[in-house]
Amino acid sequence: MRDPSSRHERPVQPMEMQDSDPPPTFVPPARFNIAEYLLGDRVREGRGARRALLTENGALTYAEVDALANRCGHLLLSAGVRPEERVLIALPDGPAFVGALFGALRIGAVGVMLNPYLRREEIEYFLRYTRGAVLFTDSERAPAFAEAARGGDRDRPRDRDRVGDGVSWGPGIRGPGETFIIDEPAFGERLAAQPATLEPFPTHRDDPALWLFSGGTTGRPKGVVQTHASFANTTECYGKRVLGLTESDVTLSVPKLFFGYATGSNLFFPFSVGAAAALFPERCTPEVLFSKIEKFRPTVLVNVPTMIRHMVADSDAAHRDLSCLRLVTSAGEALPPDLHRRWRDTWGVDLIDGLGTAEMWHIFLSNRPGDVRPGTLGRAVPGFDVRVCDDEGRELPHGEVGWLRVRGGSRALGYWQRAEATAEAFRGEWYVSGDMVVRDADGVFTYCGRGDDMLKVKGKWLSPGEVEDCLLQHPAVAEAAVVGVPNRAGLVEPVAWVVPTEAASAPDAGSRPARLSELAAALREFVASRLASYKAPSATHLVDALPRTHLGKVDRAALRGRAESLRDPRAAP
Repeated sequence: MRDPSSRHERPVQPMEMQDSDPPPTFVPPARFNIAEYLLGDRVREGRGARRALLTENGALTYAEVDALANRCGHLLLSAGVRPEERVLIALPDGPAFVGALFGALRIGAVGVMLNPYLRREEIEYFLRYTRGAVLFTDSERAPAFAEAARGGDRDRPRDRDRVGDGVSWGPGIRGPGETFIIDEPAFGERLAAQPATLEPFPTHRDDPALWLFSGGTTGRPKGVVQTHASFANTTECYGKRVLGLTESDVTLSVPKLFFGYATGSNLFFPFSVGAAAALFPERCTPEVLFSKIEKFRPTVLVNVPTMIRHMVADSDAAHRDLSCLRLVTSAGEALPPDLHRRWRDTWGVDLIDGLGTAEMWHIFLSNRPGDVRPGTLGRAVPGFDVRVCDDEGRELPHGEVGWLRVRGGSRALGYWQRAEATAEAFRGEWYVSGDMVVRDADGVFTYCGRGDDMLKVKGKWLSPGEVEDCLLQHPAVAEAAVVGVPNRAGLVEPVAWVVPTEAASAPDAGSRPARLSELAAALREFVASRLASYKAPSATHLVDALPRTHLGKVDRAALRGRAESLRDPRAAP
């Protein structure tokens, strides 16, 4: 822990307070830049020679990452980027991503991290919505961004266009004034020619630093405008106090850096203590992940339930060496208790489930190392006040399901160009998440589901997660999602979408459709034998894959749309 007199810190007070008191938070000084707090300070502390990034091509030290960020910052300044303008980053995980991000932050610009594998229509949306000043991408993805910017018109001129009010459109890109293609020789030469030092812009702690995005499960993703102070607060409260990261840790992440969960856990948190973050550009599969664990020997694995399921289902799982890990985190979607138990039985490594949102940047409910209750989200992270409330905002007694409200020092400024949604979600110092939870007498929270996903079936509340967890206990089920769909009488019924295991869906001449139909019926009976009858799916659809949002979460709106488009929800799959 650094000296509390440091220009970036003040002591966090103990958690003793009146029920109505706001939680103690980490409040940085008014002049504060998150790039300096996370990176520049490590160099000034004398840790410049420590490993910061681990890649297949070798390691970069903190001093080398600092110089890379400064050169990227100079490039942005040479392109005319000004403080508070948005810098789009659509790159695979690697040093270039980190340099571009910290370079943007250092000059006071706002980083907007995009999934580099977005579909064209998604790229079109983000280009229009963000109005970024500059785009960082690579030669593989640049054509897709260029085509999306031209609206699919391949004949549109690729040279610089000038459009009213003196606004320039870059080469083939509608919106960004310049596109940096990081793996082109010209970019490397231009970057190398930039100075390795850069005086940071004097940002205010409440200035925008990054845009994160809502999951987009109920519509177009909303830009969540987060500040420099927010990132420091959760780093102190969760990264240091809950995960207990130290400079000896090595982190490795399943989700990529464009996802805020990974931005924190596999970059900001390790950098805050001088630890190392392992990065790899490939899409994550169980084989890729096991090979990266073997190579980098991480102490902390940043994971998601879908990959946890694939890992424990691996045919050689019992012989995979995960002894380097001291803990594994899980977030992004609900972690079923049975899956948690299978992980624990296979490897015995602490699996720390938690809940966070872009609006409160990262995790504010979490289990603790050495204190894990499978099937729960644990307790409130120190520095956050989390409550369960009714529709009017009144706190509910322990054991009752209600709406989650949270306050703390990581609250976003709001949604970009979404005033109505901002007013609905941000109420004073509280963020009302739209999640439904229940809290027990020990202060342990259990997730029930999104409010718009919770189902009122035959007058009773039904959590889709409960049915999904039950389905996942069937040996033929690899993945499952349950949504509510009105029947012909207008009453809501649960409908299940299931991805069968490879063994259950293996080709078998002449019998596969019949076998899958039998499996769908068997799954309904399986649920009905274990849960109350009203929780059994009225229909079970077997699919090759579940639709997902740009952040990789199950797209429940798409599933509801599919089910509603069927004339008879009870029709055989």
